[in-house]
Amino acid sequence: MREPENPTYAYLDAFVEELARNGLSNVVICPGSRSTPLSYAFARNGKIKLWMQLDERSAGFFALGMAKAAGYPVALVCTSGTAAANFFPAVVEAHLSRVPLLVLTADRPPELREIGAPQAMDQLRLYGTYTRWFMEMALPEATNEMLRYVRTVAGRAIASALGRPAGVVHLNFPLREPLVPAPIPGQILPLPEKRDSVAWQGRPSNQPYVTGLRTGRGWPTNLSYNFSRWSRGLIICGPTSEYHLEYNQTIICLARQLGWPILADPLSGLRSLSTEEGFIIDNYDAFLRDAAVLEPLAPDFVLRFGAMPTSKPLLLFLAHSPQVETWLVDGGDGWEDPTALASQVLHVDPIAFCKMALLELQGFSPASNWSQRWQLVAQQTAAAINRQMAECQELSEAKVFAELSQLLPNNTLFYVGNSMPIRDADTFFKSNCRNIRVLGNRGANGIDGVVSSALGASAITPLPTMLILGDISFYHDMNGLLAAKRHKLNLTIILLNNDGGGIFSFLPQAAYPDNFEELFGTPHGLDFQHTAALYGANWRRVESWEDFRSAVQTATKTNGLNLIEVPTNRARNVSQHREIWVAVNQQLAILAPQLNVLAQAEKPKVIAAE
Repeated sequence: MREPENPTYAYLDAFVEELARNGLSNVVICPGSRSTPLSYAFARNGKIKLWMQLDERSAGFFALGMAKAAGYPVALVCTSGTAAANFFPAVVEAHLSRVPLLVLTADRPPELREIGAPQAMDQLRLYGTYTRWFMEMALPEATNEMLRYVRTVAGRAIASALGRPAGVVHLNFPLREPLVPAPIPGQILPLPEKRDSVAWQGRPSNQPYVTGLRTGRGWPTNLSYNFSRWSRGLIICGPTSEYHLEYNQTIICLARQLGWPILADPLSGLRSLSTEEGFIIDNYDAFLRDAAVLEPLAPDFVLRFGAMPTSKPLLLFLAHSPQVETWLVDGGDGWEDPTALASQVLHVDPIAFCKMALLELQGFSPASNWSQRWQLVAQQTAAAINRQMAECQELSEAKVFAELSQLLPNNTLFYVGNSMPIRDADTFFKSNCRNIRVLGNRGANGIDGVVSSALGASAITPLPTMLILGDISFYHDMNGLLAAKRHKLNLTIILLNNDGGGIFSFLPQAAYPDNFEELFGTPHGLDFQHTAALYGANWRRVESWEDFRSAVQTATKTNGLNLIEVPTNRARNVSQHREIWVAVNQQLAILAPQLNVLAQAEKPKVIAAE
């Protein structure tokens, strides 16, 4: 990094250098004039990779996807005015899904605010409660005191973004003209002999000026309950930012020791591990719709990790037994309990929690048939679904996920869109042991920005990346496709095109046909082949399952942007789903007597009085 020539650049060069020393390796920059010093400072540094994005909303989600995949903050830079407002949807999603993001907005200096200056608006605390920390930065100065200040802010910003829970840090930079690196008349940099070397050069050996220490929380000292007192426990794992092997393995070890099934959301990370012992249940969304199995499967204890799972039948199942003791293990300081059923919300490191529980359970052996009941129901449900899939010859949104659970190569990153795709993934994307990492934007559950998020994830991970989403969601973020072309990114998109908002056909609005298509079905009639041509994507519309399998296999071996369009019919999609639920109900009706026998054979557990 060359010697700065004016105070603004000395100040911002020190800031960016500290970000690099704290491990920041990626910045997404949107073009603009007021942000020129920030953009130049990142370009001058040379240690942080620059990703240029022309559209601020897409840029925000691109950075979100990168940070979600990396588990580390990504910086996001824009100019003043409404450019910063366009980051808001991604900021909300990052906050709610606990993704570390560092938003750096340029601003007019104080003397240009609220006097009608162009491209000026109130940017102070612009994102409200959706940030972990906001700082209005001091105006740039090249003094020892101010360089120590800006280095400290950089270190604190990284530490804050990585807090528990992780989230968004917003730093607002008021900047005066001139904005280019040339010397500023009358503003002379201090002579070298008057410079504090640490303030100007940073700490020796490339060490950060200040480091935020993150510590896990162990077992609460006032909690010593023995899990063995419950014989019908459930472990429920929802979407989580704790996306790594040790987290998954310790939960599985605890389930195995207790003899309790795990109900694993597709975004939990648990469905891509070995399922030899049947502890991981992946099709509960299908069978918990059936009243015949609810009583034999009623738990006496629920242990939940992560955010609330996608499945509405699971939510209703839990609400059916509000008296059941429920513990929520939350590795952050949040409150992920939309059910209001938790009796204990434990702000404790999930891995430490599981390991301490395993120590307490040494020598314990489960004696009930509890897990067997869940496995029987899951197996019969899978059999019914598999028969329906085998008989389905026409293209079906549900079957796409069943096919992909077999087609995706080992070690794939699979990004799933919201609305119907994540719900179909919940039911039809089967467990496997191929290390398929499933991601989605389930913080605010919006359909916007999904294309950019997936492209951001593909930019940061060495894994082959595939995105599946609906046509309305794709339309919302077609601008995001430019990132693939500019940065030569590899992404395969499976576009489920039913010419409208398919999920509304499952909702009560569908019972009122007057104006349904205009207000909710919203057919668009777009030909996405032209979109593919605009952004240089390889496009293929499939017409059969053989064609679909061939297209996926070809795309996974082809670099660049691949778009596989799967045309479906909204009305037929609803009837296909209902046929599957009927088949599952019929299968479980045959199983119900056996389940009741197993439930009655289990004697109530007697807890000795203390």
